[in-house]
Amino acid sequence: MANIMIVAPEPKSLLGYHRQLAPNAAVKVSPLCLGSMGFGNSMKDLMGECDKDASFKLLDFFYENGGNFIDTANVYQYGESEAIIGEWMKIRENRDEIVLATKYSSAWQLANPKIKIQSNFGGNNKKSMLTAFDSSLARLQTNYVDIFYVHIWDFTTSIPELMHTLHELVSSGKALYLGISNTPAWIVSKANEYARQQGLSPFSVYQGQWSAAERDVERDIIPMCNDEGMAFIPYGVLGSGYFRTSAQRAAEKQNPGTKREGRNIAMIDKPQKTIMADTLEDIAKARGTNITSIALAWARLKQPWVFPVIGGRKLEHLKASVNALGIVLTSEEMAKIENALSFDFGYPQTILGGPGGATKPADVWSTKRFGHFDWVSAPQVSNFL
Repeated sequence: MANIMIVAPEPKSLLGYHRQLAPNAAVKVSPLCLGSMGFGNSMKDLMGECDKDASFKLLDFFYENGGNFIDTANVYQYGESEAIIGEWMKIRENRDEIVLATKYSSAWQLANPKIKIQSNFGGNNKKSMLTAFDSSLARLQTNYVDIFYVHIWDFTTSIPELMHTLHELVSSGKALYLGISNTPAWIVSKANEYARQQGLSPFSVYQGQWSAAERDVERDIIPMCNDEGMAFIPYGVLGSGYFRTSAQRAAEKQNPGTKREGRNIAMIDKPQKTIMADTLEDIAKARGTNITSIALAWARLKQPWVFPVIGGRKLEHLKASVNALGIVLTSEEMAKIENALSFDFGYPQTILGGPGGATKPADVWSTKRFGHFDWVSAPQVSNFL
């Protein structure tokens, strides 16, 4: 007789302490999402090399340390990324352990010389979606994906066409949850409201660019996610190669045109990212860690329901990101990071709450004039410690 008191083993690392994805999506995922844009060599002239063996090492380390959340897209390496992940899951026999996300909308057949007319191999329309989805399933060697994203908004597809077609995939069991990326907040809210009214599946996840140096999503996207009960999956949290120490930047000035991380493109520093890198470096030095670990800790502690996408092609970088899960910044350190660069919430937030904007009732200055109120506190971020 089986022992009914068996419990899951203790996680090997903090990556194995999983969380509910979102208020409206109860699937459990690791606190970091493994990005796979670099998996493959189809775009090596632009992004550098990461062959199947190197990709497998990253996937194995992530999985063995408790990671189960993997992100890809049909356009990443023109499908090679999906194919590598699909082969890895088949060999490891772990498909149902993985929460797998992929995307459509981008021009994914441009490298295919057999396709002469490309018009419907991109965009958000029904033909583009269904053609892309079936091809993704084949490359991923699976009969379903956990999260299916609209990758980028095209401003041509109607919300009814989009939401009804996405719902067909959910109803068929081929997609479990829906996500959207690189799309204005008002469109997402409108789409979710239409879905609710029509009894369709809404978006549960938003993926967008966010870092301590690029906080635009805090104006509308993150408040929208909080209001809609959606998870926020940020990419670019580690600075997309720009968060480097002063010593690294000085060395690169001695060798103009230096290409970073194996990428075959030279990166030109942006002033705001240099300022933020210096701030992160100060905190990192005091803690005896690296810049990107501090950048990751800031994003994780800033908002609930946040699961950063961690990409790259070097195992040591992935290890550092996993180790960074143990870093809990103080309120003073969080404030130092946020005060390093001015951030304008813009109208109407500034007229509602002043320079700091307004995202909750307690922020609205005019409300404070006619009474004294006790407001319900916002959900707190879990530190896992």
